[in-house]
Amino acid sequence: MFMELPQDPMLIAGGAFLLGWIMAKIGAALSRRSKAGKRDPLDDRIRSMDAELRIAQGEVSKLKITFEEREKEVTKAQKLIEGKDGEALKRTGVIEKLTSDLKESVQKIQELQTELTERVSENMKSEVKLRDIETELSVAQASRNMISTAVLGYAEAPVKETERRRRKRRKND
Repeated sequence: MFMELPQDPMLIAGGAFLLGWIMAKIGAALSRRSKAGKRDPLDDRIRSMDAELRIAQGEVSKLKITFEEREKEVTKAQKLIEGKDGEALKRTGVIEKLTSDLKESVQKIQELQTELTERVSENMKSEVKLRDIETELSVAQASRNMISTAVLGYAEAPVKETERRRRKRRKND
C-alpha cells in the first residue's frame, strides 16, 4: 500500500496541475473576448492615423524624389535657355552687321550705277559729236573735191585716193 499512496497523490497532483492549466487557458480566452469587445475607439483611431501617416510619408518621399528630378530638369532647361539666349544675341549681332554691310553695299552700288549712267551718257554725247564731226569732214572733203574737180579740172584719181585713205582709217579705228 505504501506504494499505492505516492502514486495516487502524484496522479492527483498531476491531474490538478493539468486541470488548473486548462482552466487558466479557458479563463484567459474568455477574458480576451470580453476585452476585444470593449476596445477603446481612440486606439482604433490612433492605429488608423498611424497607417495614414505611413502612407502619407511614403507618398511624400515619392513626391520629393519626383520634385528633385523636376528641379534637375528645370535647371538643365534654364542652362539650355541661357545658352540659346547667348547664341541668339550673337546671331542678332551678326544680323545687324550684315544688315549694315548690305546697306553700305546697296549705297555703293547706287553710286556706281549713277556714275556708270553718267559715263554712258558722256560716251553717247561723244559718239554723237564724233559722228557730227565726221559728217562735217566728209562734207568738207566732198566740197573740196567738187571744187577742185570743177574749178581746176582734176581727174577723179585723187578722189579715189582720199576715199582709200578714209577706209584705211576706219579699218584701223
